[in-house]
Amino acid sequence: MPEARSDDIAHDVVRVDAGDVALVGDRWLPAGPSRGSVLLLHGGGQTRHSWRRTGARLARAGWTAAAFDARGHGDSGWAPDGDYSAAALVGDARQLVSWMGAPPVVVGASMGGMTALVGEGEEGGLAAGLVLVDIVARPDPVGIERIHSFMASAPDGFATLEEAADAIAAYNPNRPRPRSTDGLRKNLRQRPDGRWCWHWDPRFLGVGSEPERELRAERLARAAEGITVPTLIVRGANSDIVSTDGLDEMLRLIPHAEVVEVAAAGHMIAGDDNDVFTARLTGFLEGLE
Repeated sequence: MPEARSDDIAHDVVRVDAGDVALVGDRWLPAGPSRGSVLLLHGGGQTRHSWRRTGARLARAGWTAAAFDARGHGDSGWAPDGDYSAAALVGDARQLVSWMGAPPVVVGASMGGMTALVGEGEEGGLAAGLVLVDIVARPDPVGIERIHSFMASAPDGFATLEEAADAIAAYNPNRPRPRSTDGLRKNLRQRPDGRWCWHWDPRFLGVGSEPERELRAERLARAAEGITVPTLIVRGANSDIVSTDGLDEMLRLIPHAEVVEVAAAGHMIAGDDNDVFTARLTGFLEGLE
C-alpha cells in the first residue's frame, strides 16, 4: 500500500516482472484525480533516484509518475546472460508500459531516451508523448567517451563515500559538491570488504564498441523518423553530448519536436537544475491535455 508523504502525495516502491529480471521502481501518486501518467527512464550508470525530485513534483502537479531502475542498475535484477542491449531495454520498457495500463508520456535521459526513441520509433505504442533529455540520434563521440571513461575509472570502487564524491565533482564541475555524502548511498553499493562500488552490473560497460555505436546511431536516426507522438527535446546548455549539428539533425528527423535549453545544466539536466527542468517538463505535459 502507498505510504503517506508530505503534501498529500502518496509514494510506494513497486516491482515489475520483466521475464529474466525484476524491475524495481518508485511511484508517486497525486492527491486528487490523475491528469495522466509519466514514465521516467534514467541514464546509463544512474538509478531511479536521479528522478526523485522530478517524480514528487509531477505528483504535486497532478500527474502519476513512475521511475524504475533499469536492468543491471540499482535495485533491479542483473541480466543473467549480461544482455543490456537496446532490444532488452526496450522489452523492459514495454513491460513497464503494460503494467501502467496505457501508454504514458515517456521521459528518457541519455540511455533512457535512446530506449524510448527506439521503442516508439520502430514499433509505436510505447508513449503518448516523448521527452528526450540531452540525447539525440548522434551524440558527440567525445562526450560519450568521457562518460565511458568515467564509468570505467574505478573498477575496484572507492575506499570511502568522500572519495566517490570527489570523483563525481571532478567529472561534473557544473554541479556544486554536496555537503553530505548520504545521497550517494543510493547510487553506490558497499561490498563485504567495505569498498563502495557503483550500483550497476560491471558487464554493462561491455556494450558498445565504436563500430557498434555507429550502427546504433543509424538505428536511432531511422527510429526518429518514425516518431509521430508529441516530442520535447531538452538540452543542457553545457552539454558535451548534444551538439548543434546533432540537434539540427533531430529536428529534421522529427520536425514537430519542440526544443528547450536549460542554461545552468550539462548532460545531467534533472540533477543540475531540477527546478527549471521540471518547469519545462510540466509545461510540455500541460500542452498535451
